[in-house]
Amino acid sequence: MTLKDVTSSTNLTGHMLIAMPGMGDPRFEHSVVFMCDHSDEGAMGLIINKSSDDLDMPTLLTQLSIEMKTDLSDHHVHFGGPVEMGRGFVLHTPDYKSLVTTVEVRDDIHMTATQDILEDLGAGEGPEKWMMALGYAGWGSGQLEGEIAANGWLVCESDPRIVFDLPDGERWGAALESIGVAALALSAEGGRA
Repeated sequence: MTLKDVTSSTNLTGHMLIAMPGMGDPRFEHSVVFMCDHSDEGAMGLIINKSSDDLDMPTLLTQLSIEMKTDLSDHHVHFGGPVEMGRGFVLHTPDYKSLVTTVEVRDDIHMTATQDILEDLGAGEGPEKWMMALGYAGWGSGQLEGEIAANGWLVCESDPRIVFDLPDGERWGAALESIGVAALALSAEGGRA
């Protein structure tokens, strides 16, 4: 999807945003954001390539008094964005459905934001592939479209391999490669043809 394809009527739910160099907000530098919702009222997404330095899954589950029957030490807690940083979201494969609420963002990537998924993960009964994020990125009506028009973001199709399988440090480059852009070729300066 190119910039000219993104209009005010384009729904970016289920796509990924790739932060452009020179964005100006260090919280989003080199970020890849999985878009969970996009409408005329605004947009919401999760940064998928920035792990928390201070919090891992065993610590998080202990803080929530959730019993762990399986080893989750290899799963990071991600910084999902600067909004409501105490609120958790789990992106996961469609092989899991919460008894409370699971949102099908795409047919191959779902999101659950209720504690029951954490309990199931601790018990080893959660989805096959998943990632946990605290906080989210949010935009008001028209704000995201303005940032895209100002050369702040590139847009690409989501790829479960990028979301679930790659290490954090490889996601930004892989997202760029998915649209045929080399990281070294990027410029912070926008142009108009």
